[in-house]
Amino acid sequence: MTRVAVLDDYQDVATSIVKWPPGVELVSFTDHVDDEDALIERLAGFDVVVAMRERTALPRRVLERLPDLRLLVTTGVRNAAIDMEAARERGIVVSGTYGIVSNTVELTWALILAVARRLPDEIGSLREGGWQRFLGADLHGRTLGLLGVGNIGSQMARIGNAFGMEVVAWSANLTDERAAAAGARRVERDDLFRQSDFASIHLVLSERTHHLVGASELALMKPSAFLINTSRGPIVDDVALIGALERGAIAGAGIDAFEVEPLPADHPYRRLPNVVATPHIGYVTESCYRMFYDHIVEDIAAWLAGEPVRVL
Repeated sequence: MTRVAVLDDYQDVATSIVKWPPGVELVSFTDHVDDEDALIERLAGFDVVVAMRERTALPRRVLERLPDLRLLVTTGVRNAAIDMEAARERGIVVSGTYGIVSNTVELTWALILAVARRLPDEIGSLREGGWQRFLGADLHGRTLGLLGVGNIGSQMARIGNAFGMEVVAWSANLTDERAAAAGARRVERDDLFRQSDFASIHLVLSERTHHLVGASELALMKPSAFLINTSRGPIVDDVALIGALERGAIAGAGIDAFEVEPLPADHPYRRLPNVVATPHIGYVTESCYRMFYDHIVEDIAAWLAGEPVRVL
């Protein structure tokens, strides 16, 4: 019997959303474990581990203490939380899945609209018996700044155009032609922060993008501007953003990705009145999860049969 552990199954869907192959003993863990010793104890004896995106880090020092692990399946086509070199050295096959990006685009626009129209406050007021409280910010005629115009950023640009926004964009290797093809105008990075009414992050986390948005970038933004992050938390310097939000240096932020996840109970993002925060749910939709788990099962079945898997 092949033992399979599914990590961070927050919605408790792993056992019901897909039919697992015969010969598999499945254990789903619905909570998150930060402590490495506790994680190693939890995963001891499992042949296969399923990682949901980058919720749990699997560095070398963890992989070296899991002698039974032979297959590691992650959702998505990359996972920065897995030490790929250590896995290869230990003969651990690492495979991935395809996914959907339109759901993250949709949530990003939900956050933009929520911060622009103060929806949490207005909804709360209505539920408490109140009525109109704030003047909202318009999208039409305003500037949407996109940090990155890949699969997600290009969809963001088209929707921004549909709202009647001016769309500007920057990434390290972006050309004028690629930006124009996506429906945006390429600008320099500092100019993006200066011009944007809504600056939205759609970059891959790497050494180059870690804390790309910090105090100096936030200082360039208008006091009326909003920062939106549905990409990866560490792209933004939390300390700098919290300070800017507390001082009112920018109008607010919509955040779905955090440097530490799950977000600590006492984190300022949970209490700041000018923040709309969601618990990293950009990709958490039924259709995306069904695709994830279908591909997870396909990878495990292929591996058990000695056939090729989607190796990362």
